[in-house]
Amino acid sequence: MTEKIIVGVTGAPASTRAVDWAIARAAERRQAVELLAVVGGAIGMVGEVEVLRAALEAAEELLASEAERVGGRGVDVTTRVAHGNPVSQLIDASQGAALLVIGSDYRGPDSGPARGAHGTRIAAGAKCPVVVVPDIELGTRSGVVVGVDGSEISEQATRFAASEADRLGEPLIAVAVWTPLQAPRNGLAVYPDLYLTNMQAATEEILALALAGISTDYPDLEVVRRVERGYPSHVLNDLAGSARMTVVGTHGRGAIARFLLGSISHEVLARLATVTAVIR
Repeated sequence: MTEKIIVGVTGAPASTRAVDWAIARAAERRQAVELLAVVGGAIGMVGEVEVLRAALEAAEELLASEAERVGGRGVDVTTRVAHGNPVSQLIDASQGAALLVIGSDYRGPDSGPARGAHGTRIAAGAKCPVVVVPDIELGTRSGVVVGVDGSEISEQATRFAASEADRLGEPLIAVAVWTPLQAPRNGLAVYPDLYLTNMQAATEEILALALAGISTDYPDLEVVRRVERGYPSHVLNDLAGSARMTVVGTHGRGAIARFLLGSISHEVLARLATVTAVIR
């Protein structure tokens, strides 16, 4: 594992935000940054060579401009232009990286249709944590939200979130969500009080175990514990709307895990509300 952050660069405004986020993090963590642009779409058509050459030159110019823009911030910045399928190229580039950072032009739940599949596939297939930066001004937002479910991946997500919250000087908002048993035609069911009380208590215990040791590792970190009834992605997305960052873990699935996220992380990315890190 290196301490290099890979940033996927395009000409979109969200890409600039992604570069700035990565540079700020790298400066504080003494990490290097590689700006990577991928030229894709070539199919071997007659006359394509000149088009491809021009596209590669434009990509190199874009990267040079970005490197110059962020120069002088105490970060070692290199650039690289790749050619091929953007999803595959970014996934390959993540091998051995500390982080892969990509931008998203999605501007939040109220901005229109959910984002497309490419960012989700990159997050699912990457070999390192992926940070997706939306084209959203975070201004007065506060807190780093992390979803907790008691799994090993969730523990890694919690540790990552605590580290980021400590770095940013923000409170860590650790959220565990429990969902009542669902069955056909029970939408108006009345649950026994004992069942609801036990679900709440069990989830509180899961959250307490997940946070054990955090205060020792980060003595100055403010930790806010929240146990909520509902559906996890809905609760996380609601909280993300006012947070600086959200962190979720994802569990790979079977032989095609390379291109799948767990349902919760997928749904959080699909309605991207803030800078979101996916840990797998």
